[in-house]
Amino acid sequence: MRMSTWIRQHLAALRALLVLTVITGIVYPVAVFAVGQLPGLKDKADGSLITVDGKTVGSSLIGQSFTDADGNVLVQYFQSRPSAAGDGYDPLSTAASNLGPESIIDTMTQDEDGKDEVVPSLLTQVCTRSKDIADREGVDGARPFCTADGIGAVLSVIGPRETNGEVAHPTAVFSVNELCSEHPKPFLDRYQGVEVKCAEQLGGYAEGRIVPIRGDAPADPAVPVDAVTASGSGLDPNISPAYAEIQVARIAKARGISADQVRELVDAHTTGRALGILGEPAVNVVELNLDLDSRYPFRG
Repeated sequence: MRMSTWIRQHLAALRALLVLTVITGIVYPVAVFAVGQLPGLKDKADGSLITVDGKTVGSSLIGQSFTDADGNVLVQYFQSRPSAAGDGYDPLSTAASNLGPESIIDTMTQDEDGKDEVVPSLLTQVCTRSKDIADREGVDGARPFCTADGIGAVLSVIGPRETNGEVAHPTAVFSVNELCSEHPKPFLDRYQGVEVKCAEQLGGYAEGRIVPIRGDAPADPAVPVDAVTASGSGLDPNISPAYAEIQVARIAKARGISADQVRELVDAHTTGRALGILGEPAVNVVELNLDLDSRYPFRG
């Protein structure tokens, strides 16, 4: 009797497993696939792929890097925002850098050949990108907590600590992200009357109080935040209208057209807020660059 009950229970469980497997593993996926093939939905269901002359060149949902084989910017194209997904916009390695606001001190490691290699903090990455973009686009790249050379402006203030952790009378001050071999003259001459010295090594001076220096950069930098930070997925195909605007002059010059002609295409590929209230306006870089190639081919 007990064995009969045990067998019935297991047969019922097996039937439930088979039924649920058919429903969730076969019927439901097939139904979803079939709905996705309906007119008006098929393109999105297939990945919003973009084709040119019958050849797939990308997706409107996944960004791309518009650089040459050496990573140099192709001047005729709008540049996407940075990506931390693999080598850049890798759908198989979608990820963020996992660096946060407290990542302000550069460190040093060794590569496979045993050579020293700098590991920049998030702050220095942002500062470096801002300077590079400013140099390329001819705008002011100054940002709070960044040196003029595009490095995180951070000091280690060494001396006796007070109860609140502050150093009232520093005995030594080091610019922790400026190596003496590359930046013998720190971005700041003196701090609280003490001479600021360059760093003999990156990642050191942890015994001091770490003090970021804001500087006199504007609160609203000319280089927008999406130009210097990666998205959470690393695949974002969009940039802000502000980042697109500072690139207009370069694109117009490279393609031999007017800035107004470029802006007209930027406007055509700019989407507003969802429902008028959600998110921010965005410019699809992939679609915009393809439209530029179609209308105003680069002849450089």
